[in-house]
Amino acid sequence: MTAKTLKPFNVIAPMEARSAGSLPEGPDWWFEPKWDGFRCLAFRDGKDVHLQAKSGKPLGRYFPEVVDMLREMEPSPFIVDGELLASAGERLSFETLQMRLHPSETRIRRLALETPASLTLFDMLLTPTADDLLTRPLRERQSALRAFAADFPKNGWLSISPGAADRALAQSWLDDAEVEGVVAKRLDEPYRQGERAMVKVKRLRTADCVVGGFRYATGSKVVGSLLLGLYNDQGLLDHVGFTSGLAAADKPALTDRLEALKAKPGFTGDKPGGPSRWATERSSEWTPVEPSLVVEVSFDHVSGGRFRHGTRLLRFRPDKSPNQCRMDQIG
Repeated sequence: MTAKTLKPFNVIAPMEARSAGSLPEGPDWWFEPKWDGFRCLAFRDGKDVHLQAKSGKPLGRYFPEVVDMLREMEPSPFIVDGELLASAGERLSFETLQMRLHPSETRIRRLALETPASLTLFDMLLTPTADDLLTRPLRERQSALRAFAADFPKNGWLSISPGAADRALAQSWLDDAEVEGVVAKRLDEPYRQGERAMVKVKRLRTADCVVGGFRYATGSKVVGSLLLGLYNDQGLLDHVGFTSGLAAADKPALTDRLEALKAKPGFTGDKPGGPSRWATERSSEWTPVEPSLVVEVSFDHVSGGRFRHGTRLLRFRPDKSPNQCRMDQIG
């Protein structure tokens, strides 16, 4: 990769993380906080700036203040990997970021002034001297990122994510609930595009799932539960469980949204209502939908490739592509 390949901007599949119950041990691990934002790869070539979401979709139109900030930096070209963050008061707020994904240009510009986003960086893939770092170990990419940070603006909207090579310190972050989770990376490995080469440990174990169908509440015409799916190694969507903790006030609008997405088959692999000693007539009563909605849920145990108990709905994830929701999250 060189500066000449940045136009049109190449799509880079971001390195991802697999879930684990504890932090890895041994040498050559680097630990960072898990941020509650939108993963963002930022490309800059001259005055051209491109922001890429984890799904590969462009984010620049939703965050014009970040584009402007990167456009004013010198020198270029560069490619960096990081997280878009936004605050509500003194706390980071994922919901504030979600509000930025709006079709109205006027609203986007207003929110860019009212709730400006920041970008915290944790990796560098191309330097302003056109050095391709994708195949270099993380410790070299970190050195390049620290050198790059010398040109950061002083307003605080662009920063480097804190981190440490000390596992005990990272564990204290989790124990003291200072962060929502910790991401561990190998200092001696290259940037492994599209692979779950990092390890993430959350205070709550969570998974991003595709909504493949829903059930109506008993005796009602509003949704009662969402049926969750994950893609298996064959690319088929398997039913893995459900979530029913839906706020009553949200159910009418969510029902309308789901009914507009009605489409068969919903699940292309294992389907709801299969053989089970708990099965009832109602177990087979579900409505398939187009697999386009992604939700994040928390869960406790997995058995036989399914959540053992009902999950808790944390949030909708419009920033994630359904095909990124795979079984290896719960393996």
